[in-house]
Amino acid sequence: MDPAINPYAPGAGSPPPELAGRGAIIEQCRVALVRVIAGRPARGLILTGLRGVGKTVLLNVVREQASAMNFQVDLMEAPEGTPLAQQIIPSLRQMLVRLSVKAKAADMVQKALRVLKSFELTAKLPGTDFDLTLRPEIGTADSGLFERDLSDLLVSVGEAARAEATGVALIIDEVQYLTSAELGALIVAIHRVTQHQLPVLFVGAGLPSIPGLSGEAKSYAERLFSYPRIGALEDRDARIALAEPAQKLGVSFDEPALAEIVRITGGYPYFIQEWGSAVWDMATGPSIGLDDVRNAAAETTRRLDESFFRVRLDRVTDAEQRYLRAMADLGTGSFKTADVARRLGKTTNAFGPIRDGLIRKGMIYSPKYGILDFTVPLFDQFMRREMPAL
Repeated sequence: MDPAINPYAPGAGSPPPELAGRGAIIEQCRVALVRVIAGRPARGLILTGLRGVGKTVLLNVVREQASAMNFQVDLMEAPEGTPLAQQIIPSLRQMLVRLSVKAKAADMVQKALRVLKSFELTAKLPGTDFDLTLRPEIGTADSGLFERDLSDLLVSVGEAARAEATGVALIIDEVQYLTSAELGALIVAIHRVTQHQLPVLFVGAGLPSIPGLSGEAKSYAERLFSYPRIGALEDRDARIALAEPAQKLGVSFDEPALAEIVRITGGYPYFIQEWGSAVWDMATGPSIGLDDVRNAAAETTRRLDESFFRVRLDRVTDAEQRYLRAMADLGTGSFKTADVARRLGKTTNAFGPIRDGLIRKGMIYSPKYGILDFTVPLFDQFMRREMPAL
């Protein structure tokens, strides 16, 4: 069929053609936004899940919901090694500048801008300076203690938003890349704005390790946030994600074809989209059958290896690759650290730095003590393809 009208063709940051099976999560986020804008308390949300399950897509939905409700909103990413302050300063500045254009309570907005200036000067980060004529707010967000200063800043921004009868939606992706100190400071700041009943909602997303990391950073984090788990789609939703975009263009999937793609992908949305795209490009239509799926297998595997798996493997060292390959050699599922070490012929302690490095890079995570798993679905299969022998 014509690749030019391929409904599944992935693009950078593009949403899936059919957002199936996520209605409950979307509604939970909407309700939180409604409560915040109405001045009622609401728990923040941190979406957790493996790579490729659609967490970023859902964050974009939240951003659109918040914008439609007249929130000041920004979606930022916490890239590995970049300080949180460097991300949050331009984001909050943009929100406050937008507020200042139509400010009904100009004094509150100007105060928040001065507090932001204090925070910026104290952070001493390159490339964030703005409005050299703006004076800092002496005594606020200038202690040099990141936890206290971030709290002062978000309270001031929240007060300005309340004075303007609006809200602030702070949305951060890849939360697992925040340092423990940054995550702790963010939790304290959200706690402060909640205590003051300010219209600020935090929505984040990250790997399944986030609830544990949040609890380690601040023990009361579980009272501030809910942690919806975003996983693979149920069988029915996976079939809808495949069939409905094609149906809108007059193309149907045979039942065996649907069943086979769902089985191969495990119901993970990114893989479903890639399989749908490859099958569409190779099938003659107007019906897609099991033979079309089998014919597309090699091409789909090549696409996934190049666009999804290998780019992640390229970030790790040779020793880390061997550790990942040893995990894959043990099969599918969670792995005991002792079993991985035994497969490599050494003691568990010998691989501590390697494990820590892979966790920091977001390649693996520890669901509980002594257990490891891949953060990328089906990565064990890729490692066996990429490194046929350990």
